[in-house]
This record gives sequence, C-alpha cells and structure tokens, in this order.
Amino acid sequence: MKNQIGREIPETIPGYGKVNAFAGVFATIPDGKRQAPPVKRMLPGQTKLVESLEEIFKRVPIKDGMTLSFHHHFRNGDGVLNQVLEVAAKLGLKNLKIALSSIFPVHKPLIEHIKNGVVTGLDANYMSGPVAEAVSKGLLEKPVILRTHGGRARAIECGQLKIDVAFIAAPAADDYGNLNGVSGDTACGSLGYAFPDAEYADYVVAVTDHIEPYPLAPVSISQTRVDAVVVVPCIGDPKGIVSGTTQVTKDPVGLKIATNAAKVIEATGLIQDGFSFQTGAGGASLATAHFVRQMMEAKEVTGSFALGGITGYMVDMLEKGLFRRVFDVQGFDLEAQRSLRDNPNHIEVGAGLYASPFNGGCLVNKLDVVILGATEIDTDFNVNVVTGSNGVIMGGSGGHSDAAAGAKVTIVVANLLRGRLPIIVDKVLTATTPGESIDVLVTERGIAVNPRQPELRQRLAEAGLPVKDIAQLKELAEAIAGAPAAVQTGEKIVAVVEYRDGTIIDVVRQAKEV
Repeated sequence: MKNQIGREIPETIPGYGKVNAFAGVFATIPDGKRQAPPVKRMLPGQTKLVESLEEIFKRVPIKDGMTLSFHHHFRNGDGVLNQVLEVAAKLGLKNLKIALSSIFPVHKPLIEHIKNGVVTGLDANYMSGPVAEAVSKGLLEKPVILRTHGGRARAIECGQLKIDVAFIAAPAADDYGNLNGVSGDTACGSLGYAFPDAEYADYVVAVTDHIEPYPLAPVSISQTRVDAVVVVPCIGDPKGIVSGTTQVTKDPVGLKIATNAAKVIEATGLIQDGFSFQTGAGGASLATAHFVRQMMEAKEVTGSFALGGITGYMVDMLEKGLFRRVFDVQGFDLEAQRSLRDNPNHIEVGAGLYASPFNGGCLVNKLDVVILGATEIDTDFNVNVVTGSNGVIMGGSGGHSDAAAGAKVTIVVANLLRGRLPIIVDKVLTATTPGESIDVLVTERGIAVNPRQPELRQRLAEAGLPVKDIAQLKELAEAIAGAPAAVQTGEKIVAVVEYRDGTIIDVVRQAKEV
C-alpha cells in the first residue's frame, strides 16, 4: 500500500507486525489511555543499594525476551549499555530487545551480542557507526524500529514500547534513588530522554559512579520511580557528549547559507519580543543563530525561549538576556551542563514535554522557528536524515520531525552539493520528515519555498532574497555534478521509520553495497 506521501509500505512487516500507514502530519487522533507500571511499596529501613549489575539481573529477575531501555545523554561516551549487556551475555540471556534512545560507535559490542543471540531487537531514535552499518547489511532478523524523540516518549507513555527494566546512567544519585545529571565527575547535563523510561518502566535501575548523602539536590528523577541503585566504577565519558562542531562555521559557503537563513527569519517578521527558536549544533546552524542574535540585539528583542539540544552558544544568548528561558532536553557540550546546574532559567525538560504529539501540549508546538539539516530533500520537500548516499543508516529523526511539525516556520539549511552529490532529488531514498512540515530550503545557490506557503514565498521575494523553485535548484546542482545514480537496495526490510504519531512513513531496505 502507499502512504500519504506515496511511499510503498507493506501492510504487514515480519518482526514488526501490522502497519498503520502515515496519513498526514496531524491526521492521527489518539485513543486509549496511558499505560501504567506496577504499583509498589518501600518499607522504612529497606535499602535500594545493590552491590552489582549481576545482582540486579538476579533480583528482578531479568529473563529471556525482556525489553531493556537506556538513554543516550553520554552519546559516544556512554559506558552503561556495554556493561549491562556484558552481564546479560555472562548469564546466558537471549532474545533481549534493547530500547536505546540513540546508538553510537561506542556501542560496537552490540554487534557480537546480536550475533550470539543475546540481543534480537533494537528500538532507537538515531543510529550511527558500526552497529548502524551492520544493521544496514541485514544483521538482525527483525527490523530496527526508528522513532522520533517525541515519538519514543509517546510510544512508552501509550504502551506501544513496553519497558521491562530501565537502566538509567546517573552522574549523581543518593542511596534512595534521587538522580541528577549535573553533579559528580561524569556530569552530562539534562537527563530528559530518560524521563519517560523512569516514569513508565516496570522496574527502574539507577547506575551511578557518584553517591551523595541523602537527600540529593537538585533532583531530575525522583526516588519514587527508582527501584534500585547500583554503583559502578564509571558510567561514561562526558567528553563524548559533544555533538559535531560547537563553533560558528568560518566556511564561506556555510556563512552564506547562514546569512540567508537569518534573512529568511527576519523576513517572516517573527523576530520580535517573545521570539522562540531551536537550532542544532552544526557550524552552519550555529552561524544562523549568530546572525539571528545580531538581529535581536539590533532590535532590542528579548526572546521567550530557546529549545532542544543545547550548546554553549545558546547558553551565552540566555546569559546575555536574549532569551528569558532555555528548555534543555539534551546537552551538546559541557557548557550546557554547567548552565543547567547554575542557572534557574535553564530548565531541564523530559522528552514527552519536549515533543510528544499525544499529550496536553508539547514545547515544539510553541516554536516560532526551527533550523534543521538534511541528508537529502526531494522536490516535494520530504527530507531524509536516516540513510546516506550508499543506503546505509547513518542517523535518524531525533527531534527533526517533531520540531518541524510544531514550529511556525521550519527551515532546512544545506549545501546544494554534499560530497559532490546533489542534495535535491526527485524522491528521497528514505523519507523521515514529510514535506508538509517543511517550509523553506536554504542553500548557497538559492532559497526554495514550499508551494504550500505562497505568502511566505512572496515575503521573501519582496525582501530581495534569491527565491527559486526547488526544481530549479535541483537542475542547477545536476548541471554542476550530474544526476546521482539510484541507490540499489535489497528486498529485506532492515528498519521501520515511524513518524512521531506511530504511523509508518517509510522503511529502510538492506543496503547492497556498504
């Protein structure tokens, strides 16, 4: 069958089940109720301290076929997943499903656990490195489920992703299970992506390398949702949290894109008191923030909030009074961690509050502008951030689809050519974010506006910006580099790409050449 954006999707996918096809950004109306974990009690005098991870496995007990969850706030510095799975393998467990919010190169040991049958299922919002490459080659029998950050929170809250045991890497804990990410030698900042796991998992284990006297303060995750506390020598390396570059680009092409993106924002008229903004950690994205900052300073504008993965650059804008608040679901550098610890206007938020589509209102709904990237974009403005030009998984939606759906204006910034290949294609290899929620593409050779936004196109043209049809930009790229060859894939579905509402926007088929 075809979904709303014309992608061919099987009605049933082996290892996944019956498919609900994507029908539109806001087409799916929720029904049912949130799931609930078991009711428990803790008697006076009882302790939550457990001497080892192995003892946790025996106490729960963790059995074959269970789902274990982990957060990714240490990103490529995470040390907890590998330690837990080492114990699982030692105890002879099989058929585990790992629900890890993101997978990085540091998680390479997962490959052997999959080959040995310890792990047979993966659920993630983002994948890169050796595990992503192995999955793309068909390592798993069942397809990986790729969700959005908000979609993962929704799936946990609504019972679609049922977690048996959540292992929460906690830079600081007390002996009764209060946790935060801003204290201790391995402080990583916000623990926002672990909030749904802590709230809805059947059993919650805090894994820490830093115990403080009771009561810990501040508290990110409360003692009421933590069943056990395990102390290990080290939970991770905070230096691994740094995402991409945290410096404004000096590349002339990137600066040209950023300048035009900032001019697009200015032309919308949204840079006024109360302005809200989300951008990423890449050099061009930060450069856009830099030029937006100059516009805000010139107009003496105070924004309401900045949102998302937070960098030191956004922290500086907060501290200079350019935003009244920063909402932080994930720190992208150590400066963000410091600010979260010290500044009451830097506020930690969970993944559900950040971006779940099925609650009383998430923060992305209040965004004026979001700046996003793209691996490729097609002439219908559908964006791919999952697979590279060789068909290999190299990313995932993360908050891409969530922020695009919520913001008043969604801007994709990208070089017209990426690795000598045109970024604009007739049909993206893997649809991640639907064109319905993308408003503007900004490249160094021109700006394309979604035909759904004729008034916006007129505004940008009147502002003297180089507005072109997206088909014109595609022709220009192909005139420079030629049309890219079609990527050849096999028939096996190696990943299912869920939109934030739980419908299927696309699938990833096995890469033929990796």
